[in-house]
Amino acid sequence: MIRVIVVGCNGKMGAMLHQVIGAEEQMEIVAGVDQENKGLYAYPICASVADCPLDADAVIDFSVSKITDQVLDDCVAKGLPLVLCTTGLSSLQLAHVDAAAKKIPIVQSYNMSLGVNTMIKLLCEAAPVLAEAGFDIEIIEKHHNQKVDAPSGTALLLADSINDAMDQQYYNQYDRTKQRKKRDKKEIGISSVRGGTIVGEHEVIFAGTDEVVSITHEAHSKAVFAKGAVQAVRFLVKQGPGRYTMRDVIA
Repeated sequence: MIRVIVVGCNGKMGAMLHQVIGAEEQMEIVAGVDQENKGLYAYPICASVADCPLDADAVIDFSVSKITDQVLDDCVAKGLPLVLCTTGLSSLQLAHVDAAAKKIPIVQSYNMSLGVNTMIKLLCEAAPVLAEAGFDIEIIEKHHNQKVDAPSGTALLLADSINDAMDQQYYNQYDRTKQRKKRDKKEIGISSVRGGTIVGEHEVIFAGTDEVVSITHEAHSKAVFAKGAVQAVRFLVKQGPGRYTMRDVIA
C-alpha cells in the first residue's frame, strides 16, 4: 500500500484526489495539509508536512506557490518523494526544486494530464518541421474565472517544450497592445481567456501560408489531473533522487 500526504487537501484538487485515490486499491491518503480542519475527511489535517505524525511514502502538492519552499524543505527533511503540481513558481523556487531533487525524487509539472503530456510529444515533432516551413506559432489557453495566474503554467510548459525542440530560437510574446509592428517570426504568441467554469483548454496553432495546423487539448474534469498525479506517485516511489517530469512518467 502506497501512503500519501496531500498538501492543499481542502481545495478543489484536494477533493478530487480524495475521490480518485479512494478508488485505488493499492494507495491511500494518510494525512492532509491545509490551513484548517474543516471536518471533510477522516484522516488528520496538519499545518505542514513536518507536522504530519503518520508515516508516508510520498507527498502530492496541489496548493499555492507561497508555501512551496516549506513543502520542499519538509519533504527533504523527511526523505519523502514529492509530486509537485503547484503553478506560478518563481525562478528562485524552481532553483529550490533543483536543489531538493538532489536529495529526494521529485516529479514537477504544471500539468499532470497524460493527454497534455502526450500533446507535448506531438508538438516537439511538429514544431521543427512547420517552423522551418515558415509557420507562425500561437498558443491560446482558456480557464475558469477563478484562476489567478495568467498565462497558465501549462501554456508556458507548451511554449518551453516547443522552444526546446527549436534549440531556444524563440521567445514568448504575451501582449501586443502596445506594439505597432508586424509579428516577429521568432515569437510564440500566448493569449489567455478567463471565464465561467472552463476547466482548461489549450490550443497550439501553427499558421502558415494557405493552411493552419491546430493541436488542442480540453480537460472536461479535474479528475484527469488527479489521475495523472496518482500515476506520478506510482512512478516516483521506485526512483532515486532527481527531478522528473510527466514525460518520464509516460516513458
